Amino acid sequence: MQYGFLSVVPPLVTIILALITKNVFVALLVGIFLANMILAGGALFAGLNGTFYSIVKVFASNSNTIVLLSIFLIGAVLYLIERSGGIDAFIDIMVKKRGIIKSKKASEFFTWLLGCIVFTSGSLSCMVTGSVARPLNDSMKVSHEKASFLVHSTSTPVCVLLPLSGWLGAMSGYLASGGVPKDEAISVLFKSIPLNFYCVIAVGFALLTCFLPLDFGPMKKAEERVDATGQLDDPASVSDDSGNVNVEVAKSANPNVWNMIMPMLVMIVGILAVLLITGKGNPTKGAGMQALLWGCMFSAGSICLMCLVEKVFTLEKLTSEFIKGMGTMLSIVVVLTLAFAMGPLVKQLDTGHYLSGVFMSFLSPALLPALTFVMAMILSFATGTSMGTMAIMGLIAIPMAMQMGVNIPLTAGAMFGGAIFGDHSSPISDTTIMSCATTGCNIMDHVKTQLPYAICFAVVSIVLYVVMGFVM
Repeated sequence: MQYGFLSVVPPLVTIILALITKNVFVALLVGIFLANMILAGGALFAGLNGTFYSIVKVFASNSNTIVLLSIFLIGAVLYLIERSGGIDAFIDIMVKKRGIIKSKKASEFFTWLLGCIVFTSGSLSCMVTGSVARPLNDSMKVSHEKASFLVHSTSTPVCVLLPLSGWLGAMSGYLASGGVPKDEAISVLFKSIPLNFYCVIAVGFALLTCFLPLDFGPMKKAEERVDATGQLDDPASVSDDSGNVNVEVAKSANPNVWNMIMPMLVMIVGILAVLLITGKGNPTKGAGMQALLWGCMFSAGSICLMCLVEKVFTLEKLTSEFIKGMGTMLSIVVVLTLAFAMGPLVKQLDTGHYLSGVFMSFLSPALLPALTFVMAMILSFATGTSMGTMAIMGLIAIPMAMQMGVNIPLTAGAMFGGAIFGDHSSPISDTTIMSCATTGCNIMDHVKTQLPYAICFAVVSIVLYVVMGFVM
């Protein structure tokens, strides 16, 4: 059956609701309900029943369940790393070595490098990098605006470029929800990384500003202010604390840096090993979902064993902490579950085929990556969530790319980069707030100084997507 314009209604309403309510959970749930209503011919009870069973059917897929379970396991691993002292030990080591840094440029580079090292979580990166580097940056007279820019530019952008944590499962899951075969999703994800122009430019430019006089606009004025007066903040912002947020970073009692290094190393080695084994020497042909699950289980097992051997926790306490850690990933799992539920519905409605037919009548398929990037930019800036944007855009952009014969990794790179734009520049983004909280920067001062950079990165990315759309 052909649904025509009705096939567009569920994803369109989902986007509009996400923009208005800034609540991706509600937007996706309403979209699922509308899709089931359309498929049921408008019958209310059948639509409600279909909504419930669409969510239930998500767990009928082994691949879906593996992705969701892996994200829970990664949440537990990261939580145990923090609670067992791994983060504190890492901070201690980095702080003790700050004595070798004797210039403003070196301090800025240290901030950039530390942000790249802590790539497992955008929020964790902001918390650790901002907290560790702040005393050093303050002593070297790095403006709080510049410090927050460096912290923020190496949080989620680096997580996307090095998706070797919960981002791996989530991002590959969003690709799978859009129709990419689940065993190929991780391979497509890795191919999309060099095509994520926004994140590559953001991280690269942040590095260059540590050594070259490239600052411009409000950021340049902030740097000139601190050089001339020594004031780390805009005086107008200091007198108004409404834009400042203070967050107390948790400290644990028994710091051991190996509690951070070993689980991450075990996860990476485990994933690569299973990919090599199942792919018979070629990791790009390995069983991605199987590798993800085994890598996460190995990692979880290693940190649990270390906690018991070091007597950080009793077995009973360890179990409790493990479950608490899994709970930290609940919001991501819920969003991904709803995205998995909506994916088959959008496919049943044949939304991708309808939209591709409409757009092909006046839009060259080569422009789809650029359009995807712009749509993801707008949605992520308005909602302040990169994960939610990826979940929604994966359901729309990937099916269209498949129908129009557009390069999937290029479209995925545009989708992921556009989603990070909002996370990187929106005043309601959690990483925006955390970057300011740990560097001491006023939120609106941070947005004001960083937004011109983000817009420039976005403009260059759009041009590149237009060019690459015709080339690839």
